Formats: sequence, C-alpha cells, structure tokens
Amino acid sequence: MGKDNNGKELGKGISQRKDGRYQGRFTDRFGNRKCVYSKDLNTLRKKLAIEVADNENLTNRKNDITLDEWFDIWFSVYKSGLSEGTKVQYWNNYHKHLKDYFGHKKIHMITKTDIQRFINDYQANGYSYETCNRLKIILVDMFNYAISDQLLINNVAKKVKITGKDDYEARVLTVEEEETFLRYAFGSIYENFYYVALNTGLRPGELFALKLDNDIDFDNKFINVSKTLTYQKYLGDECKEFHIVAPKTKKSNRKVPINSICEKYLKRQYELKKVIESKTNNHNDFLFVTSRNTPINSQIAIDSIKKVISDINKTRYEIDFFNDFSSHSFRHTFATRCLEKGIDAKVVQQWLGHASINMTLDLYTHVTDELSINDIEKLV
Repeated sequence: MGKDNNGKELGKGISQRKDGRYQGRFTDRFGNRKCVYSKDLNTLRKKLAIEVADNENLTNRKNDITLDEWFDIWFSVYKSGLSEGTKVQYWNNYHKHLKDYFGHKKIHMITKTDIQRFINDYQANGYSYETCNRLKIILVDMFNYAISDQLLINNVAKKVKITGKDDYEARVLTVEEEETFLRYAFGSIYENFYYVALNTGLRPGELFALKLDNDIDFDNKFINVSKTLTYQKYLGDECKEFHIVAPKTKKSNRKVPINSICEKYLKRQYELKKVIESKTNNHNDFLFVTSRNTPINSQIAIDSIKKVISDINKTRYEIDFFNDFSSHSFRHTFATRCLEKGIDAKVVQQWLGHASINMTLDLYTHVTDELSINDIEKLV
C-alpha cells in the first residue's frame, strides 16, 4: 500500500512524490513497470484504472500490425541467414496458403479458433498432414518472435491440433513390390536411376545433382554427397530454374558406399549418358538426365514412377492395383532393407545423412519393432 506525504494510506500502487504529484504504478503483461502521474488524486486513480483495464483487455500494444506486415519483418530479419531453398519454401508456403486467409488480419486479433478452423478446412480439402504441419510451424515461429517483440502475450498457434499424424508413414515398398516395379521399369530411360536410388538411399535432389567426374569414386567404391539440385523459382528469379545448393544438413555431406548392384547401374548410366548427349545439342555433366539431356527434377521423377505403375496396373484388377509412391520412397525402402538385413542403425544413419540417430530410429520404428520381436524369440 502506498502513502501520501502525510503518511495516509492511498491504496495499492499509489503514492505521493516529494513534489506533490501522485504516482500510480503497475506491471503490464510484458513484465514492464508502468507509471502514471497526476496532481489530483482522483484523476490519478481514474488514469491508473484505465491503464490497468487496457492491459487486461490486451488493447495496449507496442504495435498494431497485420500478419502480412509482420511476415515481411519476420522474414527479412529472422530468416535472412537461411539457405535460398529454405527461404523460398517459407515464402511460398506463406503466400500460397496463409496470406489470403490471415494476411489482412491484425496479429493480436488472430485466435486459436481461427487457426484451427483454417487447418480443419485444409485437411477436409485434401491437404496432407505434412503440409498443414508446415503451415502451423510457420505461424508458431512468427508468433514466438512477435511475443519477444512484445506484440503478443501468448502463442495461439501452439495448441492447434492436426489430425492424421499417426496415419502418416513414409511409403516403403515391400520386397515383392520392389521386384515388380523394377521388372516393369526394365528398358526405361530411368531404370538406372531407380536401381541407384534403391541401393544408396540418397535423397532425390542429391541423386539429381550427381555429376560424371566429381562425385563417384569407382576405385574406392563410394559416392561423395556434397550438394543437392533443386528446380525452384528463387526470390530473384523470373521463372523456375535449376540451382545447386548445399545439402540439407551438415551430416548430409557424406560418403555412401557403392554395392555391386549400384556399381552395375551407375556404369550403365555412364554409357546411356554418352548416347543421350551425342543425340542432343544440350551439354552438361549431370549423370541422370532426361532424353533431351536436361537435368531431372522432382516432377519428372514422379511422372516416370507413375508411368511404370500405370503399366503394372494395366495387367491387374482394380482391387489389386499397385499403390502410388514418390521418389522419396526409394530412400525409405533402402533404409528399411538395411535394417531388415541387420545393418546397425548408426551405420544406416550415416549413410542416410540424418542429423541424429533418433531421427533414423523414429522414422523406422516399424522395422525396429519387428526386429525386436524376432530378436526376443532367439532366447526361446
């Protein structure tokens, strides 16, 4: 309780200064000490009551800006050090998905209900768990920095729920599916690509980036992974272009051993590359290319896989159709086969270029669980 200069109690947070003015003090929701002053005690009490009410009603803010305005600040200040590819992903995800829905709103007016409704609508319209989770991550990060800048008091995006995580699992080809796919891919221009992918576990972009002379050491039997090839429209580009960028993480810089199957199809690809290049005017040193000797991108790889699956399904009844998968599934299939064959998870982690062993184990719990069951039977 504060007192006036004569020792009379004035109430919580109120006191009288030596110059006769009355002072009211309180701590706002950002943890800052605030003071109001007046020569008249009743006026001071009214001013203090208004300030406290504004604080409790969340109306006193450092800034009152829209999400679009905050995105520009957040992106330019806090994401400036990221790789170009990562920055493009942030930029595209915000402008493609979040801008129209939230961009015009004041950030302090966006509620958890608003975000949850947005996520629910997106999932109902067929967007995957992974897409929705990426959008949530962007909002959570933007709001975290807004809190640190005292624009918000809490992060309403954190507790938003996204359904389907338990159902999300990377598509892994069974041994039978793998054999069937490769049988129908025989003679395809991308057959060598499929075999190398299934026997190295390289990410699609890492495979696209492989070059003839620099990356493959047949004498010592390893592939040197040091870059990835993306096909994107970077912020300074007029259209989509190919860009060679650093791998995903520091651990992604690695040497991946070449087994006999991989060696066979790498050497076949060398010969195929020579034939393709002799028939075109395009010249480059990428190993895996299209029939026009242009680099491969993700969409080309996906389309080629769909073509093989279509050929398979022409021979089957609908109930027995071969399910679609992405080029990333080759990587998951490789890792699964490694663990099934008893290769140590730490070794698999190094080959995959995962940042930690936990990432490898978390992704392939379905395999390690089955191995644990088999191992315990060894005691019987």
